[in-house]
Amino acid sequence: MAQLSAADTEALIAYSTRIGDDALILSHRLAEMCAHAPELEEDIALTNIALDLIGQTRVLYSYAAELENKGRDEDKIAFLREERDYRNLLLLEQPNEDFAHVIARQFLFSAMSLPFFEALASSTDDTLRGVAEKAVKEVRYHLSHAAQWVIRLGDGTAESHARMQAAIDALWMYTGEMFVMDDIDRRLLALGIGVDLDSLRPAFNDAVGNVLDDATLTRPADGWMASGGRSGRHTEYMGFILTELQYMQRTYPDMTW
Repeated sequence: MAQLSAADTEALIAYSTRIGDDALILSHRLAEMCAHAPELEEDIALTNIALDLIGQTRVLYSYAAELENKGRDEDKIAFLREERDYRNLLLLEQPNEDFAHVIARQFLFSAMSLPFFEALASSTDDTLRGVAEKAVKEVRYHLSHAAQWVIRLGDGTAESHARMQAAIDALWMYTGEMFVMDDIDRRLLALGIGVDLDSLRPAFNDAVGNVLDDATLTRPADGWMASGGRSGRHTEYMGFILTELQYMQRTYPDMTW
Protein backbone atom coordinates (compact mmCIF):
# COMPACT_ATOMS: atom_id res chain seq x y z
CA MET A 1 0.00 0.00 0.00
CA ALA A 2 1.25 3.47 -0.87
CA GLN A 3 2.41 5.84 1.88
CA LEU A 4 -0.58 7.51 3.48
CA SER A 5 -0.87 11.18 4.31
CA ALA A 6 -1.43 12.24 7.92
CA ALA A 7 -5.11 12.83 7.19
CA ASP A 8 -5.47 9.43 5.54
CA THR A 9 -3.78 7.77 8.50
CA GLU A 10 -6.15 9.52 10.92
CA ALA A 11 -9.06 8.23 8.86
CA LEU A 12 -7.67 4.70 8.93
CA ILE A 13 -7.26 4.87 12.72
CA ALA A 14 -10.87 6.01 13.09
CA TYR A 15 -12.09 3.35 10.65
CA SER A 16 -10.28 0.52 12.43
CA THR A 17 -11.43 1.75 15.83
CA ARG A 18 -15.11 1.96 14.96
CA ILE A 19 -15.21 -1.47 13.36
CA GLY A 20 -13.60 -2.66 16.58
CA ASP A 21 -16.19 -0.72 18.60
CA ASP A 22 -18.98 -2.57 16.79
CA ALA A 23 -17.43 -5.90 17.72
CA LEU A 24 -16.67 -4.91 21.32
CA ILE A 25 -20.13 -3.59 22.19
CA LEU A 26 -21.95 -6.51 20.56
CA SER A 27 -19.66 -9.01 22.28
CA HIS A 28 -20.46 -7.34 25.61
CA ARG A 29 -24.20 -7.65 24.99
CA LEU A 30 -23.77 -11.34 24.08
CA ALA A 31 -21.62 -11.93 27.17
CA GLU A 32 -24.54 -10.67 29.27
CA MET A 33 -26.49 -13.68 27.96
CA CYS A 34 -24.01 -16.21 29.38
CA ALA A 35 -26.05 -18.64 31.53
CA HIS A 36 -29.29 -16.94 30.39
CA ALA A 37 -29.85 -18.56 26.99
CA PRO A 38 -32.85 -20.90 26.63
CA GLU A 39 -30.65 -24.00 26.41
CA LEU A 40 -27.05 -25.02 27.20
CA GLU A 41 -26.02 -25.35 23.55
CA GLU A 42 -27.22 -21.81 22.88
CA ASP A 43 -25.25 -20.53 25.86
CA ILE A 44 -22.13 -22.00 24.27
CA ALA A 45 -23.01 -20.72 20.79
CA LEU A 46 -23.58 -17.13 21.91
CA THR A 47 -20.40 -17.18 23.97
CA ASN A 48 -18.43 -18.46 20.99
CA ILE A 49 -19.82 -15.66 18.82
CA ALA A 50 -18.84 -13.15 21.53
CA LEU A 51 -15.30 -14.57 21.55
CA ASP A 52 -15.07 -14.27 17.75
CA LEU A 53 -16.02 -10.61 18.10
CA ILE A 54 -13.46 -10.04 20.86
CA GLY A 55 -10.81 -11.50 18.57
CA GLN A 56 -11.75 -8.99 15.86
CA THR A 57 -11.73 -6.18 18.43
CA ARG A 58 -8.22 -6.94 19.67
CA VAL A 59 -6.63 -6.95 16.22
CA LEU A 60 -8.41 -3.77 15.14
CA TYR A 61 -7.65 -1.84 18.34
CA SER A 62 -4.01 -2.96 18.29
CA TYR A 63 -3.72 -1.81 14.68
CA ALA A 64 -5.26 1.56 15.53
CA ALA A 65 -2.84 1.95 18.45
CA GLU A 66 0.12 1.06 16.23
CA LEU A 67 -0.89 3.62 13.60
CA GLU A 68 -1.59 6.24 16.25
CA ASN A 69 1.77 5.69 18.00
CA LYS A 70 0.78 7.68 21.08
CA GLY A 71 1.43 5.06 23.73
CA ARG A 72 -2.06 3.60 23.80
CA ASP A 73 -2.75 -0.11 23.43
CA GLU A 74 -5.84 -2.27 22.92
CA ASP A 75 -6.75 -2.11 26.60
CA LYS A 76 -6.65 1.67 26.80
CA ILE A 77 -8.74 1.98 23.64
CA ALA A 78 -11.26 -0.56 24.91
CA PHE A 79 -11.60 0.62 28.50
CA LEU A 80 -10.34 4.17 28.95
CA ARG A 81 -12.44 6.25 26.58
CA GLU A 82 -15.46 8.37 27.31
CA GLU A 83 -18.87 7.54 25.89
CA ARG A 84 -18.68 9.99 22.98
CA ASP A 85 -15.38 8.49 21.85
CA TYR A 86 -17.05 5.17 20.98
CA ARG A 87 -18.36 5.03 17.39
CA ASN A 88 -20.32 1.77 17.34
CA LEU A 89 -23.67 1.38 15.59
CA LEU A 90 -26.68 2.15 17.78
CA LEU A 91 -28.19 -1.24 16.95
CA LEU A 92 -25.47 -3.03 18.89
CA GLU A 93 -26.05 -1.27 22.21
CA GLN A 94 -29.75 -2.14 22.29
CA PRO A 95 -30.59 -4.24 25.37
CA ASN A 96 -31.32 -7.95 25.60
CA GLU A 97 -35.05 -7.40 26.12
CA ASP A 98 -35.68 -11.10 25.52
CA PHE A 99 -34.14 -13.90 23.46
CA ALA A 100 -35.94 -12.75 20.31
CA HIS A 101 -34.27 -9.32 20.62
CA VAL A 102 -30.86 -10.97 21.04
CA ILE A 103 -31.41 -13.03 17.89
CA ALA A 104 -32.93 -10.18 15.86
CA ARG A 105 -30.01 -7.86 16.69
CA GLN A 106 -27.48 -10.56 15.79
CA PHE A 107 -29.31 -11.45 12.57
CA LEU A 108 -29.65 -7.88 11.28
CA PHE A 109 -26.03 -7.00 12.06
CA SER A 110 -24.66 -10.24 10.60
CA ALA A 111 -26.71 -9.75 7.42
CA MET A 112 -24.77 -6.52 6.89
CA SER A 113 -21.43 -7.75 8.30
CA LEU A 114 -21.03 -10.67 5.91
CA PRO A 115 -21.07 -8.61 2.68
CA PHE A 116 -19.07 -5.89 4.49
CA PHE A 117 -16.19 -8.21 5.35
CA GLU A 118 -16.41 -9.92 1.95
CA ALA A 119 -15.83 -6.49 0.38
CA LEU A 120 -13.15 -5.52 2.94
CA ALA A 121 -11.27 -8.72 2.04
CA SER A 122 -10.23 -6.88 -1.13
CA SER A 123 -8.85 -3.88 0.78
CA THR A 124 -5.44 -2.55 -0.19
CA ASP A 125 -4.61 -2.40 3.53
CA ASP A 126 -2.91 -5.65 4.55
CA THR A 127 -4.15 -5.66 8.15
CA LEU A 128 -7.78 -4.90 7.34
CA ARG A 129 -7.69 -7.46 4.54
CA GLY A 130 -6.38 -10.09 6.98
CA VAL A 131 -9.05 -9.25 9.57
CA ALA A 132 -11.74 -9.46 6.91
CA GLU A 133 -10.58 -12.79 5.46
CA LYS A 134 -10.85 -14.39 8.90
CA ALA A 135 -14.06 -12.57 9.81
CA VAL A 136 -15.90 -13.76 6.68
CA LYS A 137 -15.70 -17.36 7.91
CA GLU A 138 -16.86 -16.39 11.40
CA VAL A 139 -19.69 -14.08 10.34
CA ARG A 140 -21.01 -16.61 7.85
CA TYR A 141 -21.61 -18.89 10.83
CA HIS A 142 -23.04 -16.02 12.94
CA LEU A 143 -25.56 -15.22 10.21
CA SER A 144 -26.53 -18.84 9.64
CA HIS A 145 -26.99 -19.41 13.36
CA ALA A 146 -29.15 -16.32 13.87
CA ALA A 147 -31.18 -17.01 10.71
CA GLN A 148 -32.03 -20.51 11.90
CA TRP A 149 -33.37 -19.08 15.16
CA VAL A 150 -35.36 -16.37 13.35
CA ILE A 151 -37.06 -19.07 11.27
CA ARG A 152 -37.52 -21.39 14.23
CA LEU A 153 -39.15 -18.71 16.34
CA GLY A 154 -41.03 -16.92 13.58
CA ASP A 155 -42.50 -20.13 12.18
CA GLY A 156 -43.03 -21.60 15.64
CA THR A 157 -45.84 -21.03 18.09
CA ALA A 158 -48.13 -18.01 18.11
CA GLU A 159 -46.19 -16.69 21.10
CA SER A 160 -42.73 -17.14 19.55
CA HIS A 161 -43.96 -15.66 16.25
CA ALA A 162 -45.33 -12.58 18.00
CA ARG A 163 -42.12 -12.04 20.00
CA MET A 164 -39.87 -12.48 16.97
CA GLN A 165 -41.94 -10.05 14.92
CA ALA A 166 -41.93 -7.55 17.81
CA ALA A 167 -38.13 -7.77 18.04
CA ILE A 168 -37.64 -7.23 14.30
CA ASP A 169 -40.08 -4.31 14.38
CA ALA A 170 -38.36 -2.71 17.39
CA LEU A 171 -34.81 -2.95 15.97
CA TRP A 172 -35.53 -2.16 12.33
CA MET A 173 -35.16 1.59 12.81
CA TYR A 174 -31.47 1.04 13.66
CA THR A 175 -30.62 -0.71 10.38
CA GLY A 176 -30.40 2.44 8.25
CA GLU A 177 -27.26 3.63 10.06
CA MET A 178 -25.35 0.58 8.83
CA PHE A 179 -25.31 1.95 5.27
CA VAL A 180 -24.61 5.63 5.88
CA MET A 181 -21.34 6.83 4.31
CA ASP A 182 -19.43 9.65 6.03
CA ASP A 183 -16.19 11.46 5.18
CA ILE A 184 -14.06 8.67 6.63
CA ASP A 185 -15.81 6.03 4.52
CA ARG A 186 -15.52 8.11 1.36
CA ARG A 187 -11.83 8.93 1.94
CA LEU A 188 -10.84 5.31 2.53
CA LEU A 189 -13.03 4.03 -0.31
CA ALA A 190 -11.18 6.36 -2.69
CA LEU A 191 -7.89 4.86 -1.48
CA GLY A 192 -9.12 1.30 -2.06
CA ILE A 193 -9.03 0.64 1.69
CA GLY A 194 -12.65 0.99 2.78
CA VAL A 195 -16.00 -0.38 1.68
CA ASP A 196 -18.86 1.24 -0.23
CA LEU A 197 -21.57 0.72 2.38
CA ASP A 198 -24.40 1.53 0.00
CA SER A 199 -23.33 -1.34 -2.24
CA LEU A 200 -24.06 -3.77 0.61
CA ARG A 201 -27.81 -3.09 0.57
CA PRO A 202 -28.79 -5.70 -2.08
CA ALA A 203 -27.04 -8.52 -0.21
CA PHE A 204 -28.57 -7.34 3.08
CA ASN A 205 -32.05 -7.08 1.55
CA ASP A 206 -31.80 -10.53 -0.03
CA ALA A 207 -30.60 -12.20 3.18
CA VAL A 208 -33.21 -10.51 5.35
CA GLY A 209 -36.03 -10.96 2.86
CA ASN A 210 -35.42 -14.65 2.33
CA VAL A 211 -35.17 -15.44 6.03
CA LEU A 212 -38.20 -13.37 7.03
CA ASP A 213 -40.25 -15.08 4.31
CA ASP A 214 -39.21 -18.52 5.60
CA ALA A 215 -40.03 -17.36 9.13
CA THR A 216 -43.50 -16.11 8.05
CA LEU A 217 -42.50 -12.69 9.40
CA THR A 218 -43.21 -9.30 7.88
CA ARG A 219 -40.39 -6.98 6.93
CA PRO A 220 -41.00 -3.54 8.51
CA ALA A 221 -41.32 -0.51 6.27
CA ASP A 222 -38.23 1.66 5.84
CA GLY A 223 -39.41 4.71 7.76
CA TRP A 224 -37.43 7.04 10.01
CA MET A 225 -34.05 5.61 10.93
CA ALA A 226 -32.06 6.34 14.10
CA SER A 227 -28.42 7.36 13.74
CA GLY A 228 -25.67 8.98 15.74
CA GLY A 229 -23.45 6.14 16.90
CA ARG A 230 -20.81 6.82 14.25
CA SER A 231 -20.50 10.40 15.50
CA GLY A 232 -20.47 9.47 19.19
CA ARG A 233 -24.12 10.21 20.01
CA HIS A 234 -25.48 7.13 21.74
CA THR A 235 -28.70 5.86 23.28
CA GLU A 236 -29.36 5.87 27.01
CA TYR A 237 -28.08 2.29 27.21
CA MET A 238 -24.47 3.10 26.36
CA GLY A 239 -23.61 4.62 29.72
CA PHE A 240 -24.76 1.49 31.54
CA ILE A 241 -22.71 -0.69 29.18
CA LEU A 242 -19.54 1.33 29.80
CA THR A 243 -20.09 1.39 33.55
CA GLU A 244 -19.92 -2.39 33.61
CA LEU A 245 -17.39 -2.80 30.80
CA GLN A 246 -14.87 -0.34 32.26
CA TYR A 247 -15.30 -1.07 35.97
CA MET A 248 -12.30 -3.34 36.44
CA GLN A 249 -9.89 -1.19 34.42
CA ARG A 250 -11.02 2.00 36.13
CA THR A 251 -10.82 0.40 39.58
CA TYR A 252 -7.57 -1.51 39.04
CA PRO A 253 -5.65 0.50 36.39
CA ASP A 254 -3.22 -1.07 33.93
CA MET A 255 -4.80 -4.53 33.87
CA THR A 256 -4.29 -6.38 30.57
CA TRP A 257 -6.35 -8.94 28.63
